Amino acid sequence: MVTEVEWARIRRGLRFGQVVEGTVVKVPRPGAIGIFVDIGLSVGGFVDVVLLPERSDDWPAEGTVADFEIWWADSRHQIRLKPADSRYLRTDFEDFVRCVRPRWPSEVGQPVPDPGPPTLDEMRSALRSDGPPAGSV
Repeated sequence: MVTEVEWARIRRGLRFGQVVEGTVVKVPRPGAIGIFVDIGLSVGGFVDVVLLPERSDDWPAEGTVADFEIWWADSRHQIRLKPADSRYLRTDFEDFVRCVRPRWPSEVGQPVPDPGPPTLDEMRSALRSDGPPAGSV
């Protein structure tokens, strides 16, 4: 488990779109959640299913070494990646980015921001057993 201090240090060195080489280490439920990638850091990399081809047969298999781009990093102590190789990227990626993350092109090269400490509402939500606080959804 990586400490908050170590995670902050790693995150400070990340830039959106930064290319890293990684090895696919786990494809837990093909077609369902995504793939886990070892990028040689003390935190893991992950490619979400929404960035991968629709057919899981087209996903990189365990043991595949490929280039990935830094897509996001947040409080989960995990680096979110997108495949740099278009063979492993959803076919409609350009349209997807325009709809879901239209600022992506201008974010490339920018530092990955520190998500900061959780808000009071986030802490309350985490402590409640019956879901998020009223009025927060």
